[in-house]
Amino acid sequence: MSERDLLDHQLRPARGRPEGALVLMHGRGTDEFDLLPLLDALDPERRLVGVTPRAPLELPPGGFHWYVSRAVGYPDRDTFFEAFASLECWLDGLCAALEVPWSRTVVGGFSMGAVMSYALALGAGRPSPAALLAFSGFIPTVDGFELDLSARRGLSVAIGHGTQDPVIPVQFGRDARRRLVQAGARVLYRESPMFHAIDPLFLQVLRNWLSEVIQGVPAADRRP
Repeated sequence: MSERDLLDHQLRPARGRPEGALVLMHGRGTDEFDLLPLLDALDPERRLVGVTPRAPLELPPGGFHWYVSRAVGYPDRDTFFEAFASLECWLDGLCAALEVPWSRTVVGGFSMGAVMSYALALGAGRPSPAALLAFSGFIPTVDGFELDLSARRGLSVAIGHGTQDPVIPVQFGRDARRRLVQAGARVLYRESPMFHAIDPLFLQVLRNWLSEVIQGVPAADRRP
C-alpha cells in the first residue's frame, strides 16, 4: 500500500496542470463525500486539485471520526495521535503523487476536520502550508502535542464560526483568531449568526481569498 492509499478519499482533478491543492477534512460522523461540494464552491475554476479524505475511525452512532471526543478543545490523546500520524504520511504521499508541494497546499476542514487542519498547519516541526482554512473548530490541546505559532508569521488563515454554535462555542474561534494574530499570521475571520454549520455567504468571500493565497506563493515554490 502506498502512502497515498492510507486514507480513503475523493479526488477532484484540476482543469489543467494544478496550481496547487485544496485538502478538506470532514467533521464528526460523516465521510469524505460531505465536503466534496465545497471544492467547486471554493475553486469554481478548478485551478487546484481538490481532495477530501475519510477519517480512520468508525464509531457509534455511525460515520467516521478523526479522534474520540471527550471534551471540547481536548481530543483524546491516543486516537488523535494515530489520526495525525496517518494524515502526515498520507499527505506526504499525496503531494508526491500529485506533484504539488505542501507549500502550495491549502489545508482545511469543518469541526473535527478543522481541528486536524489546525494541527497539521501549526504543529511544531511541520512546514507551513500555503494556507489554513478552519470552519467551526478549535486549536487542539493534547498532552505531548506541541504547537509552534511563532513559525507561522505571515501564514494566511481563514476562520469561520457560528455565534450560536452549541457544539463548539464561538469562543474557540475567537481564541484561535487571537492567538494567530498575536503570532503574526494574516487572519481573515468571520462570525455568522448560525449554529454548527458553514456560512454559504462566507464561501463567496473565500473564493477570492483562496485565489489570492495561491497567487501569492513565491514562484520558486510553484514546483515540487
